[in-house]
Amino acid sequence: MGAKLHNLRVAVWGEAPETPEERKLLRKIDASILTYCCVAFFFNYLALLEDRAVLGNAYVSGMKEDINITGNQYNLLVTCLAVGYIVGQVPHGLVIQKVAPRIWFPLMTLLWAGLTMVCAACNSFSHLAAVRFFQGMIEASTYSGTQYIIGSWYKGPEVGKRIGLFQASGMVGTMFAGIMMTAIWKTMNGVAGLPGWRWSFIIDGIITIPVAIFGFIFFPDLPETTTAFFLKPHERELALSRLPPKNPDGHKIGFSLIKRVLFTPNFWIFNVFWMLGGALEAFSTQTCMLLWMRASGEFTVPQNNNYPLGITAIGIVLTLVTSVAIDATKVHGPYGLFACLVQLIACIILLNWNVVGTGAKMAAYYLAGTAYLIQPVVFVWASELLSRGGDDAARAVTLYAMNGASSVLYAFWGIALYPATDAKTGFHKGTITMVVVVVSLALWIGVVWWQDKRTANVHVPQPELESKLDGEEVVTSERVTEVKTQQ
Repeated sequence: MGAKLHNLRVAVWGEAPETPEERKLLRKIDASILTYCCVAFFFNYLALLEDRAVLGNAYVSGMKEDINITGNQYNLLVTCLAVGYIVGQVPHGLVIQKVAPRIWFPLMTLLWAGLTMVCAACNSFSHLAAVRFFQGMIEASTYSGTQYIIGSWYKGPEVGKRIGLFQASGMVGTMFAGIMMTAIWKTMNGVAGLPGWRWSFIIDGIITIPVAIFGFIFFPDLPETTTAFFLKPHERELALSRLPPKNPDGHKIGFSLIKRVLFTPNFWIFNVFWMLGGALEAFSTQTCMLLWMRASGEFTVPQNNNYPLGITAIGIVLTLVTSVAIDATKVHGPYGLFACLVQLIACIILLNWNVVGTGAKMAAYYLAGTAYLIQPVVFVWASELLSRGGDDAARAVTLYAMNGASSVLYAFWGIALYPATDAKTGFHKGTITMVVVVVSLALWIGVVWWQDKRTANVHVPQPELESKLDGEEVVTSERVTEVKTQQ
């Protein structure tokens, strides 16, 4: 039994580090970084989706009359948060090069909680629009910032599982959002003379504050700058020694950073990669199944609420399985191609909308949920390639730019290709576009694979590099750096 449990642990979480000191260090890193990032993302997604749902429900349940919101203004409020989210991406990547992440990330969580509660006090469209714009800017710190931190602390075979767990935690939050919102509206409407829509904003903010406090206390910064009280001096040294050498100029910003980012292939390759990867998820992120179910009139209200949750469940399972598989096999592309293939099958079914029955249509949308596995494929691959060379600032800016580029596409993608008016006909325009996305992404995976092979020959991993040096020579970190410079 012991051997079977050990094999299961290795299959899911990978081989434990060889030394007790490194195993203890890894447990501490997981307990601080992974706990904070996953819980923060869970509540961020929970509160974010609840906030968006609250806005919609508030509009039809009192806010429209309370602060005189018109239909067009409601649509603008939805857009304000998206615009702020896009605008805030790259600035966060720059700020964390100068402001300690242990301060910046929890501070953004705290400000986000405060602004959410401020929404409850807004009494005009202009006030609410301004608050939601700044909410979007602050929220932009979370997703790519966590990818950056995970890539800063964990070495290659450890990254995938952590990124997958982080991404899955956000999707779990989506499954709880509706339940929580319903409970708030049933129990809090009219309490202290406040309507339910105002209480929803207040509670959304309150539940996020403890996460920020946890971050201020336990978040350990970067390995080269950490002063975490729970890491001993030798553990800080070990944390650095287990990672590739960092470029001493890797945190510099300014004109040199523009050159290091915009004039390198990685920036453009990965921005396009995540734009296509994000577009691959459109059937699910644009809630196409729910829109069709409501438009068809074939389903009850509980079915409308519950059936689409299966898509999220599929996404969670495949995100975790894919991230484990990437770490185990050390390949990325085949999983991306699998996602493309399954999405293509879903498209073929949906293009025969008038021929297939209700069961087939539901199956197609569930199959489309497999597209979520593209997230670990893109970001684990990006983390690996961008870490080569040790340029932290370039890595951070590129990760944030990737999310910004995908968000720009997302901002108009749904309106143009997946409007609710097309739900009864199977979103024909969107499905044709999805076929184009599938083909384009499959080809682009080849481009990323080429860049992977090219940069692997330029930036040789440290153990491999040491084996290339004279076997009788005592290899020091200075000697390794010298050889890398010569290469």
